[in-house]
Amino acid sequence: MKGKVCVFGSFNLDVVAKMSRFPQPGESLVAHSSMMGPGGKGSNQASAALRAGARVHYIGKVGNDDFGLFARRHLEKTGFDAITLFTCKEKPTGNAMIYVAGDDAENMISVYPGANLTVTAAEVNRCQPTVAAADILLVQLENNLSAIQRMIDNARQGNTLVIVNPAPWQKVSDTFLSKVDLLTPNSTEASQLTGLAVTDFASARRAAEVLHAKGVRKLIITLGMQGALLSTGDTMYRVPVYPAHPLDTTGAGDAFNGALAARMAAGEPLEQAALFAAAYASVCVERAGAAESMPLYADALARMQAHPELTMEQLDTATTSIS
Repeated sequence: MKGKVCVFGSFNLDVVAKMSRFPQPGESLVAHSSMMGPGGKGSNQASAALRAGARVHYIGKVGNDDFGLFARRHLEKTGFDAITLFTCKEKPTGNAMIYVAGDDAENMISVYPGANLTVTAAEVNRCQPTVAAADILLVQLENNLSAIQRMIDNARQGNTLVIVNPAPWQKVSDTFLSKVDLLTPNSTEASQLTGLAVTDFASARRAAEVLHAKGVRKLIITLGMQGALLSTGDTMYRVPVYPAHPLDTTGAGDAFNGALAARMAAGEPLEQAALFAAAYASVCVERAGAAESMPLYADALARMQAHPELTMEQLDTATTSIS
């Protein structure tokens, strides 16, 4: 059966420019191409969860402007089970400028959050029945922290499992972290959360220990082309990287998180869900754009079947010193 995933998060209008390289400060470069489309971590992860097999209720907020109309039209045709989209009269719809450059399709992103940072307590409380009815609540940090905290509190009251993708990074308290069932930072965010330089598996293991000490139950630290570290608190695993020919890495993290939530909501163990999410993200980076290019469940399954040699590797349990 399909599980229910409630995604509370941002909607942004993305403007993407593809370059041979990133411009230097003060330099103007001619882009190979450009495109405009739906984005925002919340919207992207909701789309990924849907296409990875979940029933999805998306909750977000936009401005009373043309971008907001675009958001409504896009979301209504996406196929979500339900949409709760609040409107802000004072701030515009969030938007992002994205540069994609080089053969490895790395990206640089500038985001103006706009309406995403104006979610009120009353609006969060209106969503409480939706959150309580879900198997999983998936949130990021692209909305105002007060609303995110209240949404997580509502999830815990309803016994809904909470996944937090701490991107873009905001400073959060240990109390906040202690309410998270599964935290999914990338290496940069893990560094910001712990004060440790996270660059490889050894440093990721040290960061994991710090985060567990702060109250995080389970976590996955994504390390780009090195794969990911999954830590349950008792056991650590290396999540492999599936081969890909990257065209645009912009939505890779969102693809991973949405697919992870979808498979966990369907009842799969965390280790199996993480393996699927890695395969799903590898397919995503071979496509241009973010929300509109999320793969289907069958696409990721085919990628996994093409590489049966890639499995979760349990790491030794030797204690890693924190320094």
